[in-house]
Amino acid sequence: MATPIARSRPALPLKGLITADRGCRVLGVCGMHPDHQEALKKNRVVLAKQLLLSELLEHLLEKDIITLEMREHIQAKVGSFSQNVELLNLLPKRGPQAFDAFCMALRETKQGHLEDLLLSTLSGLQHVLPPLSRDYDLGLSLPVSESCPPHKQLRLSAEAVEHSLDNGDGPPCLQVKPCTPEFYQAHSQLAYRLKSRPRGLALVLSNVHFTGEKDLEFRSGGDVDHSTLVALFKLLGYQVHVLLDQTAQEMQEKLQNFAQMPTHRVTDSCIVALLSHGVEGGIYGVDGKVLQLQEVFRLFDNANCPSLQNKPKMFFIQACRGDETDRGVDQQDGKSHAQAPGCEESDAGQQELLKMRLPTRSDMICGYACLRGTAAMRNTKRGSWYIEALAQVFSERACDTHVADMLVKVNGLIKEREGYAPGTEFHRCKEMSEYCSTLCRHLYLFPGHPPV
Repeated sequence: MATPIARSRPALPLKGLITADRGCRVLGVCGMHPDHQEALKKNRVVLAKQLLLSELLEHLLEKDIITLEMREHIQAKVGSFSQNVELLNLLPKRGPQAFDAFCMALRETKQGHLEDLLLSTLSGLQHVLPPLSRDYDLGLSLPVSESCPPHKQLRLSAEAVEHSLDNGDGPPCLQVKPCTPEFYQAHSQLAYRLKSRPRGLALVLSNVHFTGEKDLEFRSGGDVDHSTLVALFKLLGYQVHVLLDQTAQEMQEKLQNFAQMPTHRVTDSCIVALLSHGVEGGIYGVDGKVLQLQEVFRLFDNANCPSLQNKPKMFFIQACRGDETDRGVDQQDGKSHAQAPGCEESDAGQQELLKMRLPTRSDMICGYACLRGTAAMRNTKRGSWYIEALAQVFSERACDTHVADMLVKVNGLIKEREGYAPGTEFHRCKEMSEYCSTLCRHLYLFPGHPPV
């Protein structure tokens, strides 16, 4: 939940805030992933001969991959082969989601053998991560700095981050330390498999501007969190999808669509980050309605998301879990603390005859910004305490530390932080993050291995 920020430190107006594209799918801003284009190209003749378009086009129309005019243009071609060729010419130009939507439409129209052919080809490709200057989700601008060899760094645009009134001017330049071949060889056998390129799909859902009867406040600093996580997940080898300012129903629908993406079948893990106002057990949509977190987890469980069975699924929740501000307590030894950054804001093997059974929910780990019943804190210039700590730890320690231990280190950073907002209830306030896990192995992200 949001609470007014301290008046003792007036905030500068935020510049370059990322705004919503409510209900509109941006197509043509950025192209289809090169690997997806290659999979279509390698199977072009088979697809042109075997595709059955009548129902398939309706599915693509429903998913906003093609327009009515495009459907008519395709249907105007003489013969099924020519119509199929026209569709195959169009698909690579219809945005980053077109391949997954096409695969899903094949499955829904009982042409799953063609979907299997595409995914098999995709899995066999020698994947190369896209240059960091390219963005295959919704066209977020994250310029690349060439000044940080040997690994390119993602710098956040100066216009997207407001200059801080305290000890910094926004998030630092992120650089993820690569894991060494020796570390990979020593730890990979007992850990979850994480070798696919991309490592998996990552979804960052960020609600910043709110409407509705709840009168929820604008989440100043939320754009910094969003940009930080997009940069971090890309550097860790994930293909990032972005959703901005969604209603509760839109969140549920688009999370379900994300969970059903065919690409999950050929990648090794998944990340979902939810940034919004919240209550215990749920997060707010921009319409003031609540999406229950248990519903989010259900969408990715072993029953509803078989493509991710036995694969690690990471969730990060930056949202309040109640109204109570943690006032903290003095240590018995009276140890003093350095002044914390200012102007913080509350953010309310062999196959057996019988198939092996799995529990309904497993192989998940979820990090929460705060404890049950308490408010999560957010710096209006540098973003949320939790996301800032998460980016710091994961960029520095993913090379040699598994995810659960990294979240313990995040807890340690959050424990030490203290609010600075004299004259408000948030002065010297505290926060404590936590995580819960059903992981069954160590989860190392092995950044940079094997080298491209």
